[in-house]
Order: sequence, then C-alpha cells, then structure tokens
Amino acid sequence: MSAAYPNAREILSALVGFDTVSSKSNLALIAYVEALLAFAGVASVRTPDPSDPGKAALFATIGPADRGGVLLSGHTDVVPADGSGWSADPFRLTARDGRLYGRGACDMKGFLAGVLAAVPALLRADLRTPVHLLFSYDEETGCTGVAPTIARFGVDLPKPLLCVVGEPTEMTVVDAHKSVFAYETVVTGRAAHASMPQLGANAVIAAGRLIGELDRMREAFAIAGDPSGRFDPPETTVTVGVVKGGSAANIVPERCRISWGFRGLPGIDEDEPAERLARFAEEQLLPAMRLTAPKAAIATELVGVVPGLAPDPGSRAETLAFQLAGQNRAFAVSYGTEAGHFQAAGVPTVVCGPGSIRQAHTADEFLEEGQLAALEGFLERLAARCAQGL
Repeated sequence: MSAAYPNAREILSALVGFDTVSSKSNLALIAYVEALLAFAGVASVRTPDPSDPGKAALFATIGPADRGGVLLSGHTDVVPADGSGWSADPFRLTARDGRLYGRGACDMKGFLAGVLAAVPALLRADLRTPVHLLFSYDEETGCTGVAPTIARFGVDLPKPLLCVVGEPTEMTVVDAHKSVFAYETVVTGRAAHASMPQLGANAVIAAGRLIGELDRMREAFAIAGDPSGRFDPPETTVTVGVVKGGSAANIVPERCRISWGFRGLPGIDEDEPAERLARFAEEQLLPAMRLTAPKAAIATELVGVVPGLAPDPGSRAETLAFQLAGQNRAFAVSYGTEAGHFQAAGVPTVVCGPGSIRQAHTADEFLEEGQLAALEGFLERLAARCAQGL
C-alpha cells in the first residue's frame, strides 16, 4: 500500500487485478480491502462461508458502532472472462477514451472502488448516522454469499436502517426487480430395447411433454402481462435451459433431467409454476408410464432462489436515494440482485450504482469514468446527510 490513500481509479485497478470468478477464492481481495480499511483506521469483520474456506464476506462500520445506519453493499465475485472478444487482459484495468475496461469494472467493482475511495471523506464528516460497508461473494451464482452476514444483523452486527445495493443502474434508483427461481426436474422411466419400446417408459418423451407444459405456462404469463407496466419484458418469464437424457439411440431412455426456471414479477404466487408442473405430471404422464414402469417418477427440486425486490414507495431507502441521486422516480429491472435478501430481512432497500447493465458479463466490459464521478457525488451527499443524522 502506498503512503497516500488511493483514489477510486487506483482502487478499481487493484480490485480488477484479483481474479474473483465465482468458482475461485475471493480471500486475496478481501485481505486487500481489510488492509485498505485498516490503513484508514477502520476495523472490519469477516463472515467466512460456512461450506467453502476460500470465500468470505467483509463488513465494516464508519461512524458510531452502537446503532444502525446506511448500508452500502456490493459483491466481490465476477463471471468468467473466457472466450474471445477481449482486446486486453481482462484482469488488468485498461483506460481508453474515457472508459475503464476490465472484468468486473462495471459489475460491480466500480461501485466497491468508489465506496472505498470515499472512506477518508466519510471519516472526516464526523457521522452521526453510521455508514456500513458489506462486500459479499457468490452473487453471480445465486446471490447466496450475502445471507450469512445478514443472519448476523441484530446479533453481533448492527442491523442497518436501510440499504443501497450498488449494482449497475447508471446511478438511477431502482425499487423493484423480478425474483429468480431455478429448478431441476428428473424423469425416471424404464429402459428397454428400442425394437420393443412398449416394454419401457420413455423418459425423454415424457420430458418433452413437460417442456410443452412449461411453454404453455410461458404463454399464459405473457398473456397476463405486467399489471404495473414497469418491467421489460412485461411479464413473468419461463425458460428451459438444459435437457439431458438417454444413453444410446437403440435404448429407450430411462432418465431425463430438465433444468428450468422462471423470473417472477413482484407479487406472483411463486409456488404456482412448480405445483402446476407437478399436477400435469401426476395427471397426464405418470398413469401411462406406470403401466410398464411401476416405479416411474417425476421429481422437481428447487435448486436456487433469488428473492424479488418489491416496490416500497416512501421507504427510508427510496427517500434517501432520491435525495442523493437528485431524482424523483424509481425504475424496475428484470435482472436479480441481493436486494431482495435485505428487504426480506426487514431492511428497506433500493438498487443504485454506477455503470450500465448492458456492459455486465460482456467481453471488454467497461465502466464510464463519468459514472465513477457520479458515484463520488452521491457519496459526498451521503456523508453530508449522515453527518446531520437521519
């Protein structure tokens, strides 16, 4: 660490240099952030991942430690940078034409860098309302890495008054996003020689009929639309991502696995898609399959959930974010974030951060330098408000 506290661009360069693809450890980055905070005189607390010793989240408080304040939260992991399309090393920050290129520069190490760069100013502001920092992991693989720290709120960590999740929104205030539900459905039939298919129960054909039912759900959701008129696409969406079944062309397949899911509008009955698929299987598929395969089964397992963020007009989070961003209108997005976890824990939450989601997960991902400047202004106003007390 240099003798002077680094600025946002210098911190972003360091953060991008850590290969924190979700399949890898983030501990080197966490150690860097710990050291940076300690250099400024700020203590921090790790929350280790309960199942992976190579992962941890980091929590810190600037200002009074005996009360809840404003939480600024972001994830440290990034998606892979494999494949072609990169014009430079994705894990080395490169500046060109007012843009900062690198994996995670936009999603979402730019926010982390801006927040860390603001620490000295927050300390000088003599805050009456504290500012909390939370840097999580495994957001890109299901938004799971924030949960162990949230479980500590009100136990050995202060429960925040409100939260701003810094996903890339071009510094506009987002108060709603869809939920994400991921399922695996396994069809078990009975193998037989392809010349005598009547002796078996074809799991792939049954899976095909299940996919047809999922597509009918998709059509029904499209017809129902989005009553709020705020989302794009304007409906709950159902997708089938992976289908695997069978072992050879001359064997009636015994098993088939379908990976599917949906992204639901706020307020949707989130149990309904899986329940509808189960009813279809029980009524339309299994009776015939069990004539030749008494042990035939169709089982659906929930493998991942990202809670949706429901609008909360007039909440402390929305009110403060409007003041800091100089806006009076909130937007909705279709991608998932960790915000729903905070809201579910009773912490009013909005999403607001630098960069465009169009750049996230792309080759030559970049952050406009002007977005870092906009974040700096947002955080300066936050320091002034918290110095007065919320």
